[in-house]
Amino acid sequence: MTDSTSSSVDLARFNAWLDGADLPGSGPVVSLTRLTGGAQNILHTMRRTDGTELVLRRPGRSAGPDAAKPFLRENRVLTALAGTAVPHARLHASCTDASVIGSPFSVLEKIDGFSPQGDLPGGYGSDPAWRRQMAFELVGGAARLAAVDPYAIGLDGLSRTEHWAERQVARYWDMLRGYRSNAEYRDAESPLVDTIGKWLDDNRPADVRIGIVHGDLQFANVLFAHDEPRLAAIVDWEMAGLGDPFVDLGWILTAWREEGDPPGADPYVRPWDVMPTRAELIAHYADLTGRDTGDFPWFQVLACFRLAALLEGSYVRALEGRMDRALGEGLHTYAESLWPKAEAEIARA
Repeated sequence: MTDSTSSSVDLARFNAWLDGADLPGSGPVVSLTRLTGGAQNILHTMRRTDGTELVLRRPGRSAGPDAAKPFLRENRVLTALAGTAVPHARLHASCTDASVIGSPFSVLEKIDGFSPQGDLPGGYGSDPAWRRQMAFELVGGAARLAAVDPYAIGLDGLSRTEHWAERQVARYWDMLRGYRSNAEYRDAESPLVDTIGKWLDDNRPADVRIGIVHGDLQFANVLFAHDEPRLAAIVDWEMAGLGDPFVDLGWILTAWREEGDPPGADPYVRPWDVMPTRAELIAHYADLTGRDTGDFPWFQVLACFRLAALLEGSYVRALEGRMDRALGEGLHTYAESLWPKAEAEIARA
């Protein structure tokens, strides 16, 4: 399938750039085939004359004038991760000159894997052992990333680290307070916002460690191998920064479902019947990293607080007519499920 028309890429111009790039394979690109996935970016498989396939990644159509910034961040992180045990797609080249294809772009290794969503394929759907291992593999990816010293691979300065825990709470609490300028949001706001914000502020952990944080580690941003329950790659590194790696574990478990949870979104993948509990996954992370998880409940509450703040921001945009109203209300409903989940974590802490 050749999709060069819908991709809006001038292949002649792109191949002129390609002539000066050191990429695997030989010959010009003869086709671009749109890949599914990539909510914020557009992905294509690019096929060269000799059959070599790579991935062309570019911002979505609605990307603003600062579209190059996330690419620069991702490119820096992927370059630094080369040679580490963190599974990722190798970055072969990048270009911030929008004149080549109309936007900045990068060329990545094509990973033989799939992004899990909805009904699981193959052994993942039919074998309960595969599904359980899939969950442990996802947490194992977070543990591998936590083991990497950012300063040893040149990622110092990727983001601010001073007063890290204090700034996390302040940032998202300020966002939530700011939404109150909208009267309709005030009427729908959870009464737990300030209660949970104050608990986070009053119980900041003393043992904060600085490592690499993916920032959006979840099933939507990983690829799994087809032939065995193995994490093939972590993708979408635009939100990566420096912080306590517990953040990634908390983010994964925010979307987890288990018996006794308040009503919320359906599980991201199906079937969900044999998935490990949060406690099992936390113990697995501790075994892999050797880290004491006594302070982890604070990070789990922070993850709920952060996600709710982001979702409520979309809800406010919907209330103001800047995005689809039904979508915004759905995100608000999901945010509402996070407040009692955070409250339950506080009660257990």
